[in-house]
Amino acid sequence: MLLVYDGTFEGYLSVVFEVYKRKLEPTEITAKEHFQHTMFTSKEEITTDFDHAERVWKGLQQKLKPELNQIPYSAWLSGEKGIEMALLEYIRQAFILPLSVEGNFGDANILTVRKAARRVMREAMRVLQFVRFQCTLDGIYFSAISPEYDVLPLTIKQLQNRFADQNWVVYDLKRDYGFYYNKKTSEEITLADKTFSRSTGAMPANLLQEEEGFYQQAWIGYCKSTTIRERLNPKLQRQHMPKRFWKYLTEKKR
Repeated sequence: MLLVYDGTFEGYLSVVFEVYKRKLEPTEITAKEHFQHTMFTSKEEITTDFDHAERVWKGLQQKLKPELNQIPYSAWLSGEKGIEMALLEYIRQAFILPLSVEGNFGDANILTVRKAARRVMREAMRVLQFVRFQCTLDGIYFSAISPEYDVLPLTIKQLQNRFADQNWVVYDLKRDYGFYYNKKTSEEITLADKTFSRSTGAMPANLLQEEEGFYQQAWIGYCKSTTIRERLNPKLQRQHMPKRFWKYLTEKKR
């Protein structure tokens, strides 16, 4: 049986709830946007139920150690093919024998989930390292980036703490959504009027505050002046600062 959900994490947890409640044995779980019809597989679409999702999530948090709490969500954010089924088996084992998901790397599903979560969390750290803001005319700081995985939800809390005194938008160009923070709370948004470059996220100069160009040039000059050419190591630089992020970095526009 193929189970289809709406593509949200709450939708996925609703699927897990139905699997337990009705003792289902799905052969595949997929988001609606990735569903491909086939004549040979029975399909059922599971409606998202926030109460059911919360029950599953709370139960899972009680079973996992605090340091493992974010692994299921992080792995799901990877969006990798087959991650929903691997995560279902991970959750099953967590409920039956919590210790089994901590170190049983001989289990293919546990290994798949742990590796996916690790890749996602590493990408989230890169976003936090490489986010660069541009100050628009209306005083909102704007940053756009295209992470390999859907990691913005993992970065928002830290961005709120780091830039608590600013209004800002962080936007995922690849997935066409972002978060707006108003110095108090953040909300998910989709921008209908995309005045920025879809490839680099750069705003047109006429939409930026007059001082923005000066600050960008000052930052470029600072980075250039502190560079010790004799110690340049391009290979090591690409290892710590993947080249796919360079087009979003002010200091690389020189």
